[in-house]
Amino acid sequence: MKLLVTGGAGFIGSNFIRYWLKKHPQDKIVNLDKLTYAGHLASTRDFCDNPHYQFVRGDICKPDLVDQLMSKTSIVVHFAAESHVDRSIVNANNFVRTNVLGTNVLLHSALKNRVIRFHHVSTDEVFGSLELSSPKKFNEKSPYNPTNPYAASKAAADHLVRAYFKTHGLPISITNCSNNFGPYQDPEKLLPRFITNVQTGKKVPIYGDGRYVRDWLYVGDHCRAVEYVLLRGKVGETYCVGGQNKLVNNLEVTKKILRLLGKDSSWIEYVTDRPAHDRRYAVDWSKINRELGWKPQHNLDRWLEYTINWYGKNRGWWEPLKRRAESIYH
Repeated sequence: MKLLVTGGAGFIGSNFIRYWLKKHPQDKIVNLDKLTYAGHLASTRDFCDNPHYQFVRGDICKPDLVDQLMSKTSIVVHFAAESHVDRSIVNANNFVRTNVLGTNVLLHSALKNRVIRFHHVSTDEVFGSLELSSPKKFNEKSPYNPTNPYAASKAAADHLVRAYFKTHGLPISITNCSNNFGPYQDPEKLLPRFITNVQTGKKVPIYGDGRYVRDWLYVGDHCRAVEYVLLRGKVGETYCVGGQNKLVNNLEVTKKILRLLGKDSSWIEYVTDRPAHDRRYAVDWSKINRELGWKPQHNLDRWLEYTINWYGKNRGWWEPLKRRAESIYH
């Protein structure tokens, strides 16, 4: 098979390509990435010379380029997205362009070129926020209620993907995943930001009271979930992908990071909360477990430690990105 992976120089996309080339060495992958702030060729360095891999720098909003690549494609795995909530609050224009219009360009081309599967990677943030005291979790039937421009743009993309299935019969699938963590995540995101802050002698800034709950999913488990959906999933279906049975809030995760780095709570700095900060996310992944046999294999404690060690050993990857990452918070 030949896969077109969009956003494959980003965090999850590069981990997916690495995973797929190892598990399916006979397949070929074309990585289409614009190399914005979130895409780094350094994240692909270990597999860039693989003869079954090709990198194309380009924009998913450019129909001619997309058509050229799509004509030789069997499966599309669509990761490319503007993804940082704080950036979307400052300026939502790029989020609408890439996440909505770009997705539509890909869908139109996939339909025209008769791909056998278009898989769209989405987020649990399209469902909005849960109350801290609520036992509820997001599932495939949860109503959409996005609360920030990033989530709204991803929700619009989800609706477009389903519309192409319903209207045109395009063979699609969707995964809505929880917050990912692991190697090669840009240092502007919460966990790597805190890890690299401590490693450079800076305090870690906690929004508000720090009691925001996230369902942390190790990126390797996410890659395997996408594989299961592509190989075993039913066309037209959506699968929610979560990482933990026991959820922890941001303050607890921060204290875990500090403890693993030999620091105490004096390294925490409480800062003004961001607008429309979703209080709690939690994902019910029982459908993908029941129907496809997937479940997370990496717990937070062990793989958070692994991730911290990775950042410690790969300063050359993240140090050039750190100053730019911090600039969006000022």
